[in-house]
Amino acid sequence: MKSLNALILRNIKLFFKDRGLFFSALITPLILLVLYATFLGNTYRSSFLSALPEGFTVSDDLINGLVGGQLISSLLAVCCVTVAFCSNMLMVQDKVTGARQDLTVTPVKRSVLALGYYIATAVSTLIIFLITACAGFLYLAKVGWYLSVTDILLIFADVFLLVLFGTALSSIINVFLTTQGQMSAVGTLVSAGYGFLCGAYMPISNFSDGLQKVLSFLPGTYGTSLLRNHAMRGVFAEMADSGFPAEVVEGIKDSLDCNLYFFDHTVELGTMYCILSGAAVAVIVAYVLICKWKRT
Repeated sequence: MKSLNALILRNIKLFFKDRGLFFSALITPLILLVLYATFLGNTYRSSFLSALPEGFTVSDDLINGLVGGQLISSLLAVCCVTVAFCSNMLMVQDKVTGARQDLTVTPVKRSVLALGYYIATAVSTLIIFLITACAGFLYLAKVGWYLSVTDILLIFADVFLLVLFGTALSSIINVFLTTQGQMSAVGTLVSAGYGFLCGAYMPISNFSDGLQKVLSFLPGTYGTSLLRNHAMRGVFAEMADSGFPAEVVEGIKDSLDCNLYFFDHTVELGTMYCILSGAAVAVIVAYVLICKWKRT
């Protein structure tokens, strides 16, 4: 346990000591928040208004609250994974500098060394997301606040699970990387593609039936849906109180992936938590086993 604690502290200190690495991980979600609000906001607004039946009038606060909730959930869903890749660069840097060889010749077990990288990356990523979440909540407070204390706590729970999953995913990929170029290439691919695969940039309800069925097997899809549900629950409640028919509210939930279907079967929120938690545990175990048996 002492060896594990020492490795965790060592990796966290090195991450925050490297200002370039730390600020690149920190600034990415903040830049995305500005870009989302600037460009995707109007797209989300137009999509929502076009889905409303004729004759329905909606207050600007309600529209802004819905759009803001969709933006924040999209941001958190993407960055929980992409920022984890950035925070986990220390694993590859140690290979490049030779520090990894120094660590492997010590009596520390390879599984302990793997957990040291994993836990340190998860802690660093969560710290960054505390800042990101606060920025997101400030944005919601400005455009339209419909969150309750319970919603906020559930959003943090969703972020925690997604960070565990994202850190495990980045760890199991980074364990095979040996150069800075490989690390940059993988980071670019993940940043460009993950948002589409998890339904953050565009709801998977807009995709073809075949692609929807394929994406329903990916854990990130359910993480995005959990964030969607908790970021916009208050808005949907306000819609119901304002006289929106239940079928209209459910139709909006379907279009935003708040309601997910696995081969036409509705996936409940509890099931989504089980899928995401199980996927995180499975990938963590796979990562530790790979590091235990891998010689380099």
